[in-house]
Amino acid sequence: MGQAIDLREDFDGPALRRLARLSKSAPQARRLLAVAQIYDGGSRSEAARIGGVTLQIVRDWVMRFNASGPDGLLDGKALGRRSILNDAQRGALVEAVERGPIPAIHGVVRWRLIDLVQWLHEEFAVSLDETTVSRELKKLGYVKLTARPRHHTQNELAMEAFKKGFAAEVAKVRATLPQGTPIEIWFQDEARVGQKNTITRRWAQRGTRPSAPKDQRTKSAYIFGAICPEQGKGAGLVLPFCNTETMTLHLAEIALAVAPGAHAVVLMDQAGWHMTGKLEVPANISIVALPAKCPELNPVENVWQFMRDNWLSNRIFTSHDNIVDHCCEAWNRLVDQPWRIMTIGRRQWARRF
Repeated sequence: MGQAIDLREDFDGPALRRLARLSKSAPQARRLLAVAQIYDGGSRSEAARIGGVTLQIVRDWVMRFNASGPDGLLDGKALGRRSILNDAQRGALVEAVERGPIPAIHGVVRWRLIDLVQWLHEEFAVSLDETTVSRELKKLGYVKLTARPRHHTQNELAMEAFKKGFAAEVAKVRATLPQGTPIEIWFQDEARVGQKNTITRRWAQRGTRPSAPKDQRTKSAYIFGAICPEQGKGAGLVLPFCNTETMTLHLAEIALAVAPGAHAVVLMDQAGWHMTGKLEVPANISIVALPAKCPELNPVENVWQFMRDNWLSNRIFTSHDNIVDHCCEAWNRLVDQPWRIMTIGRRQWARRF
């Protein structure tokens, strides 16, 4: 028969019963009551009856209690199976995901789970299934996202230089204005919306291939849109063409949306109808050209994506007038949600002017 084990002296039966009443863990409360019975002079058999366990388990509870106090009677989290990948292999997996596949070697232009399974086996002789690789990627902070479009000749250095030098550009404009004139930062762009429409992602049952209407006709219109993210406001027109005349109309519309007494710095790309000397620029607007081939600098690109995903895609437009009606409705819905413009449009480098 095993030798009796004395209980630690810094607790007693009433104290353990109070802890049992306060415990949020039913198993811990049951174990505390069993140990409290022993403190009050009860036998180990009585404690086992209270706990609903065998004498040996009561002995194990006493040893855990003596070692760690009441916390020792909490259920510990199971360690589970040891991870197959080590830290070095996880680091290599991160590098591979960030670098992307080499089409000539891996045969794909984007990683699929099955490709990463094969890559891990070839690199480290590690055999994992797709579910395990997916779980590892999620632990590393990766999720599957839709990629943003990027021009293939984009100059990253030009983008960073523009962000750092933007304050100086605003200072140049401010120097030409009366002292104390408020400055509003606006972004402008155009989007073509037509019968040959885009198809976006939609919810569907796993394993199915959902369908969506796709028109092949070619009637279209252009949304001229501009937003002021700090103020949460916008100015837009739906027009049939992109040229100097229609751009002049849009600048006049932006000028009406600028607060009285304020001056707008409007950032736009270097399209021909944006930079031409024939453009009529209102007195309360100054144009700042974005670097070439850098659409990421213009949050209106994100506005277009939001509008297409939620209001304009997966549709059949019956006529040009129908296109105009839907575009006007979509733009007005956006302008009615100033918080949406702020959320989508704010850029840290273009704030506090």
